[in-house]
Amino acid sequence: MLNKFQLLIRSRKFWASMIGLGLVTLRGFVPNFPIADADLTKIIYVIVAYVLGTGLEDSALSLAKVTK
Repeated sequence: MLNKFQLLIRSRKFWASMIGLGLVTLRGFVPNFPIADADLTKIIYVIVAYVLGTGLEDSALSLAKVTK
């Protein structure tokens, strides 16, 4: 059985969230960041949709294993 840290490192949701966090952090600290605020907001929306979709997929797979 994998421990929780190994599961976290292998998680697609975790890495998508880290990319979003990195972009927001870079935008805050780099004055000449090449992505505008409106474009960054759209990118974050896509990341949120991806994380939610992946979570729904994982829960559906988990539910399918339980009902078998």
